[in-house]
Amino acid sequence: MKKINEDILSIAESWINQGREIAIATVISTWGSSPRPIGSQLLIDEIGEFEGSVSGGCVEGAVIDKAKSIIKTGLAEVIEFGVSNEEAWEVGLSCGGNIRILITAIKEEEIDVLVKLNSLRALESPIAECVDIHTGTRSLVNEEDEIFGDSIHLEVLKTAGKALNKKKSLLYKNNNTEIFIHIHSPPIHTVIIGATHITQILWQMLSLIGYKVSIVDPRKGFSSSDRFKEAQIYNDWPDDYLDKNPASSSTAIITLTHDPKIDDPALEIAILSSAFYIGALGSSRTHEKRVNRLIKKGLKEEDIGKIKSPIGLDIGSKSPSEIAASIVAEVIKYSHKRVNDK
Repeated sequence: MKKINEDILSIAESWINQGREIAIATVISTWGSSPRPIGSQLLIDEIGEFEGSVSGGCVEGAVIDKAKSIIKTGLAEVIEFGVSNEEAWEVGLSCGGNIRILITAIKEEEIDVLVKLNSLRALESPIAECVDIHTGTRSLVNEEDEIFGDSIHLEVLKTAGKALNKKKSLLYKNNNTEIFIHIHSPPIHTVIIGATHITQILWQMLSLIGYKVSIVDPRKGFSSSDRFKEAQIYNDWPDDYLDKNPASSSTAIITLTHDPKIDDPALEIAILSSAFYIGALGSSRTHEKRVNRLIKKGLKEEDIGKIKSPIGLDIGSKSPSEIAASIVAEVIKYSHKRVNDK
């Protein structure tokens, strides 16, 4: 199943291992209605083959041509495009504006930094990649302010720490220094409790937009490989799974079994965790009974209030596919809210 959000940096490493010369183009600032946000990347090799996207298609050709020349020179360059209202309309935007794109060749001395970045990302560690937009040199900073690669100025280190906390990429400027601080956050991890008919559709939707998905159901008959090909299934009781895999601020927890013996233990742990989203399937009446059960377990109403139920955005959904779509939309909504509220 092909994901919309391809892992450009992992592909970059594999291309280098194949002996290909590469450049990476990164959006460092853009117009408000851009279909590709700051941090979006396009990978290009020496013959112009590419992966990824930095716009809706209106500037990719020019970026690829420029990247091919940058691969030869090894220099970094920022290119800026002004997009007219007519051009914006043609690529699906509501209005025009400007987009700035940093293109850097990955030189031999920087391959180790790319490999280190990918290894840290595989561990789901938040990382700030600090790229000098004049030289293309890269350094990495983690949440403990440890640096890998070239040394960086103290003010850049402080700014990288703030960017990591807010989970937002940004451009640092001071006199003649410009550093693009690219934040690589762990992927959103959606834990679905219950291998139900809705789950069969929901996990695929979530995977397609680039989320990590784990399905947890102790009932082996429900979570068979025939029903969930390629899915990551855990035949654990949900509370055991969540004890072994604590939720973080990048975790969404979704309960879909309608069985209090399975859903309630998961919710008891979820509402006291750092999960940014907790949703539970059921009508308002079902949820009222659920709330009463959790209160009897000694949980506070303010914590129980974190549960979104009935689950999903109110779009009048009826079928399993529509319910799955409404859940995806609600998870996306709260994934953005957790960043904007910081």
